[in-house]
Amino acid sequence: MNETSPIWKDKIYLGQWQTAEGPQAAVIGPATGEVLAKVQTATPVDVGRAALIANSAQQHWATLPFDQKAEILRRAAALLKERAEEINRWNIRECGSTAAKAEWELQVTYEQAQMAAALPMQPNGQIFPSSMPGRRNYWKRVPIGTVGVIAPWNFPILLAMRSVFPALAMGNCVILKPAPMSAICGGALMAEVLEAAGLPEGVFHVLPGGPEVGEALVQHSDVGMISFTGSTAVGEKIGETCGRMLKKCALELGGNNAMVVLEDADLEAASSSAAWGAFLHQGQICMQAGRHLVHRSVADKYMNKLAERATRLVTGDPWKQQVHLGPLINETQARRVEEIVNRSVAMGANVVAGGKRDGNFFEATVLSGVTPEMPAFGEEIFGPVAPITLFDSDEEAIALVNASPYGLAAAIHSASTERAQRFAERIRVGMVHINDQTVNNEFQVPFGGMGRSGTSGRFGGPANLDEFTTTQWVSVMEQGIQYPF
Repeated sequence: MNETSPIWKDKIYLGQWQTAEGPQAAVIGPATGEVLAKVQTATPVDVGRAALIANSAQQHWATLPFDQKAEILRRAAALLKERAEEINRWNIRECGSTAAKAEWELQVTYEQAQMAAALPMQPNGQIFPSSMPGRRNYWKRVPIGTVGVIAPWNFPILLAMRSVFPALAMGNCVILKPAPMSAICGGALMAEVLEAAGLPEGVFHVLPGGPEVGEALVQHSDVGMISFTGSTAVGEKIGETCGRMLKKCALELGGNNAMVVLEDADLEAASSSAAWGAFLHQGQICMQAGRHLVHRSVADKYMNKLAERATRLVTGDPWKQQVHLGPLINETQARRVEEIVNRSVAMGANVVAGGKRDGNFFEATVLSGVTPEMPAFGEEIFGPVAPITLFDSDEEAIALVNASPYGLAAAIHSASTERAQRFAERIRVGMVHINDQTVNNEFQVPFGGMGRSGTSGRFGGPANLDEFTTTQWVSVMEQGIQYPF
């Protein structure tokens, strides 16, 4: 790719493009191993620079009239569409996304921007009565100040901007640390979009870099909140630090999501949902259908239908050909998926479809005979693998769903939506989809998990009003009063 921008190649975005002391990092295409470009990285010192600039800019941004904030976010949404070809191209090359996945991700990011543009005009408080004559009690939302956003590489645009846009809308400044593997489409290009949209200088910052940059962002005393999407192991460390610092955090972490197929399910619909939920973006999705819990009486039919769908999926370089599955993000992850499959097979699971790795590419894979002791059941695979586990009753299925410490999403297929809803009430997950698949996202609906899948924080719709603000009580007396002391 011969489009290296001299701006994001040599500089980082500290409210404007500036030089930095960190090394340049190669951007590697996961499909070919090719160096696509080089980006300038930040250092912990740059985190301090960004926090200082943000704190200086935040009060002016917060007091800007709501319609002006909304207009900037609407312009950003329009620019996402105008620059779609460039943004999608980098998403495909940088992240191994198929064209369809890249286009979908940009569309829902556009929707997030439009939703965020409506937030500044929402009611921002309440009036409460008082037992004290003459006192008026106002309770209102106020900005946190500076919000740190740490984003992953699998959906680098959406999973960054679903926090960045509403945080800005609510009057905060934002420091974004994109994942090193997606620092262009999920970082530099987003800085260019918001700058072109007219965001005031100093309000938004992008700091590409490794764990030391993220750690400095989490630990900085002038960063009032951390919004993190990523692994549970890292999220637990961030939560521990934020708790010790009494700092707000929103954590959306891993998942090992159950696809439950009851004996009365429509197996054509269920297997279609299962294939999409298990294999979309090579299974590299926190909401991936990672455990397929199927009633014994329909298991063979379901397995055959899902395996048939899996074998029809084409794996290859999405930049060069029309494929259903691109590469996994790197060799380490591809080897990890292979190792989980091989260990499970050694313990008695059967490969019904797929199961083979070629470099960073892994075939759509269906495993049967998977039991709760196997790694394919217990671990978040983050690859295109659909492990099938059998059950004989609703009670057993509920116990299997709840056997996982994760609690992000689940899907339940049944001819009886009433039965499925009763089932949903008894499982510990943040999102349940009946007669659908697990990978669902709608910008207007609060999104999040339970257990090791995250804190009680939520993203989306009205939840953003509370997530990216704190509150203040103001009481007013027109005249002072005399107390007994």
